[in-house]
Parts: sequence; structure tokens; C-alpha cells
Amino acid sequence: MAALWRGCGRLLARRPGAAQALTAGALMGAGDVIAQQLVEQRGLRGHHCPRTLKMMAIGFCFVGPVVGSWYRILDWLIPGNTKVVAVKKVILDQDYMDALMTNYCIWPPVQIANFYFVPLQHRLAVVQCVAIVWNCYLSWKANRM
Repeated sequence: MAALWRGCGRLLARRPGAAQALTAGALMGAGDVIAQQLVEQRGLRGHHCPRTLKMMAIGFCFVGPVVGSWYRILDWLIPGNTKVVAVKKVILDQDYMDALMTNYCIWPPVQIANFYFVPLQHRLAVVQCVAIVWNCYLSWKANRM
């Protein structure tokens, strides 16, 4: 496990965009697998692989690059890591009204901790780990039959 963590750290240092895209894609895929297997209880034979691949593609192609870039922009706009800086970043991060209303109980506390305690190169991974539950919910909600 330690070797895996060191390898991820090296990849983040050398190619942060690629590492963040891979992380987001893998974790969004994990959220869909959890939705299908634990929430919907489809079983392995009923698992819809194209749906999982679609969620992974969204993470690889959109969430990783866009959110990773957004975090770099936030760090450029509001440098530092004090509590006040973290709150300012959270306020800017909560830019979408529907997301604010839906995620109000989860994301502000997560993002305050993320912007205050977590180094820039690890922020996307932290958010994506928390987002596994959210991605599971979104996948289930979007694919209810």
C-alpha cells in the first residue's frame, strides 16, 4: 500500500493533470459499481458495464481536468491556506445554485477541510473519495428504471 501511495505521489508530481483525471475516472466508476451492486442490487450478471464506463469517461474527460483546473485557479485567485482563505474558496466553489442547495450539508464542510488541510495536488482525490457516495446517488437517480 505504501508503494502504491508513493507511486501516486510521483505521478501527481510529474503529471498532475493525468493523475487527477485517472483518479476522478476510477472513483466515479467505483461510485457507479456501488450504486449498481449495493443500492440497486443488480448482481454481477445484471451489472450494466456501459453505464460504469460512461461514468468513468465523465471522470476522466470532464471532472478530473475541469475540477483539477478549477482548484488551481482558486489557489491562484486566493493564495494561502488559512481558515479565512478556505472559507473564501468554499464561497467561490459553491457557484451553482442547484449544487449548493443539493449538497449544502456535505460539500461546504468537506471543502473547508480540503482547502485548509489538504495540499493542492491531493485536493481532487479527497473530493473524489467523498464523492463516491454522491456519484453512487447520482448514478442511481439518473438511471432509475
